[in-house]
Amino acid sequence: MLVVGGGIVGLATAHAVSRAAPGTRVVVLEKEPGPARHQTGRNSGVIHSGIYYRPDSLKARFALRGSAEMVKFCAEYGIRHAVTGKLIVATERDELPRLHALVQRGREHGIAVRELGPTQIQEYEPEVRGLAAIHVATTGIADYRAVAVQLAEASGAEIRYDADVVRIDRRAARGVAVRTSTGDVVRGKVLVNCAGLHCDRIARLAGDDPGMRIVPFRGEYFDLARPDLVRGLVYPVPDPAFPFLGVHLTRGIEGSVHVGPNAVPALAREGYDWGVVRPRELAGTLAWPGSWRIARRHWRYGAGELRRSASKRAFTEAVRRLVPAVTSGDLRVAPAGVRAQAVLRDGTLVDDFLIREGARTVHVLNAPSPAATASLPIGREVARRALSALAST
Repeated sequence: MLVVGGGIVGLATAHAVSRAAPGTRVVVLEKEPGPARHQTGRNSGVIHSGIYYRPDSLKARFALRGSAEMVKFCAEYGIRHAVTGKLIVATERDELPRLHALVQRGREHGIAVRELGPTQIQEYEPEVRGLAAIHVATTGIADYRAVAVQLAEASGAEIRYDADVVRIDRRAARGVAVRTSTGDVVRGKVLVNCAGLHCDRIARLAGDDPGMRIVPFRGEYFDLARPDLVRGLVYPVPDPAFPFLGVHLTRGIEGSVHVGPNAVPALAREGYDWGVVRPRELAGTLAWPGSWRIARRHWRYGAGELRRSASKRAFTEAVRRLVPAVTSGDLRVAPAGVRAQAVLRDGTLVDDFLIREGARTVHVLNAPSPAATASLPIGREVARRALSALAST
């Protein structure tokens, strides 16, 4: 079996295959010189509780299960983690109904949720101000890079780094042959596509129409120069129309406090700053009808995100809604991340995990946050499908 992508989902899949079908040969092809170099290693490290997600969604099912499993996995292998809890804070009156809806959703999921008034907020976070908040006890933080490394080791898979996939030859009777940038040809009976930012390209190379395109959104972060202003994790009330959670403050496992991200269009799949432009990738994004439909439908929201990208002052204003003591001087530029957001032809931002199958292929086509939290159950689901395809060959 061939797995394309050495992020946390690809490695969790390899790990799950080895557990479900010992002795199965698995080769993981990763184009970078090591694991977890993109979405896995560039997020805020949160173990999400699952409170945001629709009860009938894969995100809800896998995050609820995955959060507990991730804590257990980290404890078993001595990986740094902590169950910190978090606050979701309403700072405007029109956010109160959405906050109450999250309380109801949390209860539907069986998540421990405590409702807080303004004074109670400060019992948890003395510098945070808001009209109301909820405390979600099961949220935590983890070192996902270390998780990915451990999954690679425990999987027993052959991991080939610096192996960018450039061609795929799939034949019903003979299996799948993959040529990499090194000139090597690797063969297997089934191909699993966990390529993240490049998953739609890999699907097309395999001869499958994914029915979507990855539109990359960069999330820009700052580090807080006065980390003592925040004890744990502080989030705004999210807008349900978007799959983004808004600018939040997260105490990392190493003790620093990350602030962000916003969500602005990236000019390349791996466009971690405005200076990274890849014309062919940008042209592909602009040629996809869904990209223009997003722009027409959500231009006002996008303008606000671009303003926060261009203006540190505007970014600071967003942070000060939650923590008024933060000043512009407290924010130090930190490495950005890029979200691999699947967009349908009609401009719909895919809001759930998306897994599709073809002949001898399984494609993971949308796995942004909370995919790191949910990686162990996602890996088992993808492995189940892949092993089913293997059994039918």
